[in-house]
Amino acid sequence: MAATEHERRSGPALELDGAAVRLGGRTVWSDVSMRVGPGEFVALLGANGSGKSTLLKVALGTLALSAGRASVLGRAPGEASRSIGYLPQRRAFDAGTRLRGRDIVRLGLDGDRWGLPVRAPWGRGAARGRAAALRVEAAIAMVGADGYAERSIGECSGGEQQRLLIAQALVGRPELFLLDEPLDSLDLPNQAAVAALVAELCRSTGVAVLLVAHDVNPLLPYLDRVVYLARGRAVEGPVEQVITSETLTALYGLPVEVLKASDGRLVVVGQPEPPAHHHDRHDHSHAHVG
Repeated sequence: MAATEHERRSGPALELDGAAVRLGGRTVWSDVSMRVGPGEFVALLGANGSGKSTLLKVALGTLALSAGRASVLGRAPGEASRSIGYLPQRRAFDAGTRLRGRDIVRLGLDGDRWGLPVRAPWGRGAARGRAAALRVEAAIAMVGADGYAERSIGECSGGEQQRLLIAQALVGRPELFLLDEPLDSLDLPNQAAVAALVAELCRSTGVAVLLVAHDVNPLLPYLDRVVYLARGRAVEGPVEQVITSETLTALYGLPVEVLKASDGRLVVVGQPEPPAHHHDRHDHSHAHVG
């Protein structure tokens, strides 16, 4: 990846060390240690209810650890929110929504962040307006949405909407980009296109990316590493080391087989369903990778 100011950071963009989370008196996961380095593209995988979205909440500073340590851009979670781009799970826009794509992107500067007002740090008055407009244009161009940014968001296709939402998350020029199931509900061509787009943004801007997914296959050509959550634990490493029969069998404590199809897709066979006692409200991943 090209060297950028983000990649020259001395420490990881996100790091967990012996981390644990308890919700409702039960442990979601524990003893989780992982890192996302500057400019790295990392996927966060696991079955429904494994706690993937919970981990994003820890990174955002909206959920505290019950044990261990977390560091985000060298600071405690919640202290680096201006430097984080966050794309929550896909939301549907009504066909009658009149906000233009450009307006959706602008909300990344003038709207709210996780329910809190955003105070723009780049100037006042006319100068601020010009600077904001330039940032919006740059973000739209970055995701290739110039051709439909003037259309209402409700008239855009699912793939076009997702590109505009990615632009909204990037318009603040983050150092860490967190995406929660960005490929969900997209058809296969759009899944591939969005995966390629995120990878290109990672390479060209040096932003560190942690992307939650239930299917690793669209991401396979682009990933640096994966983190796999299961049974309250995690393993981390390159795809070829983590998504294997041996590693997943050890993680689940039950026989799991990883098959490679003729087209290169990975299929996990025998992966058990998550325990019924825990449900991560924003976690909708399937029980297989493939």
